[in-house]
Amino acid sequence: MEPVTLRTERLELSVPTDADVDAITAAAQDPEVPRWTTLPAPYERRDAEEFIAKAAAWWDEESELTWGIRLEGRWIGMIGLHRFEKQGSAEIGFWMDASARGHGYLTEAATAVIDAGFAEPLRLARIQWRAIVGNVPSARAAQKLGFRYEGLLRQDLNDPRGRHDGWIAGLLPTDDRIPVPWPVI
Repeated sequence: MEPVTLRTERLELSVPTDADVDAITAAAQDPEVPRWTTLPAPYERRDAEEFIAKAAAWWDEESELTWGIRLEGRWIGMIGLHRFEKQGSAEIGFWMDASARGHGYLTEAATAVIDAGFAEPLRLARIQWRAIVGNVPSARAAQKLGFRYEGLLRQDLNDPRGRHDGWIAGLLPTDDRIPVPWPVI
């Protein structure tokens, strides 16, 4: 599949490129990033270079659709649809540079990705969100996007540090996307 560029009022979402390597590497030094994601720690420049090469291949394979989030041309975060199955389901994942948090950029970018996921040609039947138990900022973002909390997955998430309990929430194209209370946040 050819990579798709998405645009919002303030942001451009497009495939990560070599021009993003330094920004990704710098942002991944924030201890909160590897704490809640599968990024390696320590994160080195070669990790970003390898990731960018993989992201392009994932689009070709239609296995993951990954976008760099840019504000005025500057990389500020990453978002993607992982475990992508056309006309099936996918899992949304995201992380932001510390300087970009708290400005609504993530919600804006995720709304664009969700809209694209449910529209032609992707026509997903479900988008799910998962996070390590305790990742309250991610849970709040998913709740704000209209995801419905579905439960706790014991020892479901795996990263370089080991196995973790995970929260799971889902969103269907027929959901109204109005935030509803979650029992965990």
